[in-house]
Amino acid sequence: MFIPLHDANTLKHIKVQWVTLALIALNVAVWLFTSLESEQAAQATTVGLSYIPAVAFGQAQLAEGLDIVPEPLTYLTYAFAHSGFWHLASNMVFLWVFGDNVEDAMGHMRFLVFYLLCAAAGALCHGLLTTTPEAPLVGASGAISGVVAAYVMLHPRVRVWVLVFFRVPLPLPAFVPLLLWIGQQFFMLAFAPDADVSWGAHVGGILAGAVLILALRRRGVPLFDREIVTPRAVRNEAGVGAAVAAGTDGRIERLPWGRDRR
Repeated sequence: MFIPLHDANTLKHIKVQWVTLALIALNVAVWLFTSLESEQAAQATTVGLSYIPAVAFGQAQLAEGLDIVPEPLTYLTYAFAHSGFWHLASNMVFLWVFGDNVEDAMGHMRFLVFYLLCAAAGALCHGLLTTTPEAPLVGASGAISGVVAAYVMLHPRVRVWVLVFFRVPLPLPAFVPLLLWIGQQFFMLAFAPDADVSWGAHVGGILAGAVLILALRRRGVPLFDREIVTPRAVRNEAGVGAAVAAGTDGRIERLPWGRDRR
């Protein structure tokens, strides 16, 4: 439906999104490792890291040599294996654009826990809903879906540049493309459950992200962007400090048409 390109949403509590960057690096490293292997070895590694509902629920067993991680860990490891470059790239673009602000709202360690829990929820939901339990599930989509759900609950009014239908770049309020994307996942789960894409994993991640953001965000971080508050450390700098002295209290009110009134 669309590809996110950039969001006009600066970090407020952290300087660098270290966890987001580390997750992207780990995903790329796993893909590069499997790409350098022979085709047979790459398939074995991917299957060994994947989540297979029939195996997870004790209905089947992996062939000898493929069980490279304990089965419970596949609820997480599947999210770091991808079936190809474009599968990897699409997930990492979403993580790059939206992950930093969700990490900013939670802090580094809470965001890591959040990401892994969304991945696990995506795997579980896929396992419960899939009609092909013997097929391996790979990809970060479940975790990314949780990030998207958290982002739209935090920053629905932030302007996001998206590439619509891979052709037309448009600046839109985040809630427009993201709610359409979320709605698409539920629609496809209901009407195309047998597709190659695991809509169940996406829906599981979305539901987990929407619930976890309520508990894991920093104290005082608002939902739904009622106002954007400049952090105290930034307010104390000379430029913003002058604004505080002038009586603005360092708060930036977001107007409906997207300009800031200071």
